[in-house]
Amino acid sequence: MNKNIIPYGRQSIDNRDIKNVVNVLKSDFLTSGPIVEKFEKEIRKYCNSKFAVSANSATSALHIACLALGLSKGDILWTTPITFVASANCALYCNAKVDFVDIDSKTFNLSVSNLEKKLISAKKKGKLPKILIPTHLGGQSCEMDKIKDLSKKYHFNIIEDASHALGGRYKKRKVGNCKYSDITVFSFHPIKSITTAEGGMALTNNKKLADKMKIYREHGIVRGHKNLKGKIKGPWVYQQQVLGYNYRLSDVHAALGIGQLKRLNKFLIKRNQISLLYKEKLKELPIRFQENQANIYSAKHLFIILVNKKTHLELFKYLRAKKILVNIHYIPIFLHPYFKSQNFKKENFKNSMNYYSSAISLPIHYVLTRKQQLYVISTIKNFYKSIRI
Repeated sequence: MNKNIIPYGRQSIDNRDIKNVVNVLKSDFLTSGPIVEKFEKEIRKYCNSKFAVSANSATSALHIACLALGLSKGDILWTTPITFVASANCALYCNAKVDFVDIDSKTFNLSVSNLEKKLISAKKKGKLPKILIPTHLGGQSCEMDKIKDLSKKYHFNIIEDASHALGGRYKKRKVGNCKYSDITVFSFHPIKSITTAEGGMALTNNKKLADKMKIYREHGIVRGHKNLKGKIKGPWVYQQQVLGYNYRLSDVHAALGIGQLKRLNKFLIKRNQISLLYKEKLKELPIRFQENQANIYSAKHLFIILVNKKTHLELFKYLRAKKILVNIHYIPIFLHPYFKSQNFKKENFKNSMNYYSSAISLPIHYVLTRKQQLYVISTIKNFYKSIRI
């Protein structure tokens, strides 16, 4: 990448990461093998969950999580509009329907109050969700204790989309411990907390769910005589018992992840330092930040600002012209052409629409230098000077 360009996110790869990958390339296993198992164990231990099932992406992990929970035709999955499309697509992969819960205007996460209102209405109509997927936007956990309480009352399962939140904490517990959910999913895309190049992980404390996800991940194939059906003719026998997929992570990818995990705390400290400097230097400008909630430690995957709608596009273009590759996370899912046929009404998601019309994601990542960050800050200040606020 051009050294003068400042991306909003970027991976950090060191010589130890490279060595780990090279060692696997020289070994007997390239596909899913002992290094994958080791990586799963390390993530499970880090998050303090009982089981971890790796996958070749967080999208795949979301899909097998839905399958393990029995999502199918006639069921409904709810999620937030302000998330990546995978959080909704996993429902469609299962032939289920998808609906959305508006966000909180301060935290940008799924609004618990809006969720409760929607649940009350859905119960009257007989259209309660089978699964809810709250997304921890930017690395900050949703209010999971309140969501868990509602799940008990209205009988839905919870999959935490924690793609942004590895290393984050909620009420002093690591995100991924699954105290408040059935399954938690992480992403290891290059710009996330740690990377495996491409990859994901589903964590759970339920052995049956873990076993089901493993089967769906591996073509629906079952091995081991105690798990097979009917008469077994030989020791070589395996059976495809359900329609599954090839969603396995490779040892090559897992080797990268193991080394990255050892540096996760350094990554998190740097991201939080960047966040604090932005807030300090930009606090006098007409900018709003994602509100930090008590008892939450954010993984700071994103640094999102909200600006005046009238200057939103202008500021975005101005920063891009200065080679600062800001982005927007996210376009509300229901605005995408694929979802428009379902006739979602914008007025039902006012907070999401207001957010979308004013949100910009600034650069935040481990290899961002202080000099680069100060350049981003001064460029934003220069923009506001030029429009004479």
